[in-house]
Amino acid sequence: MEPVPVGEDASLPCERQIRTTLALAGEDVEIAQARRLAADFLARVQSEHGLPVSQRAMDVTLLVVSELVTNAVKYAPGPLLVDLRIDGDLVEVSVWDADPVLPVARAADAGRVGQHGLEIVMAVAQGFTVQREPVGKRITARIALPDDPAGAPSGRLPG
Repeated sequence: MEPVPVGEDASLPCERQIRTTLALAGEDVEIAQARRLAADFLARVQSEHGLPVSQRAMDVTLLVVSELVTNAVKYAPGPLLVDLRIDGDLVEVSVWDADPVLPVARAADAGRVGQHGLEIVMAVAQGFTVQREPVGKRITARIALPDDPAGAPSGRLPG
């Protein structure tokens, strides 16, 4: 199955949504396509819409897309959707897959090799949700576009 870019949605009459969606078959090679989609989307957000996108936001978004798509490919074989949307000064990265089993972050274990993706996403995102859908589940991470004024690498205030 070829990826299908759905495009930007300007359907709201008084408020333009900046959004793009990509349908994938759920194969390993498509992880790179999802990353390219995210990089191109944030570049357009900055160049065409004039919104500031820090290098940190670009890097974190690509990391989050990689981790979420990798998890969907690995644990929920089949089609998936990658949805990127601007909400104020945040980018929302959502990945839908058909498996209804909700992921659970594992306890920290420095000796464990692999299976840290969900922990990483939760650590770098400003917000994180997992929700069941009528079919499957949707995982959404929110990432601040501008750099944090306090200089925190995660974009969060210490505390």
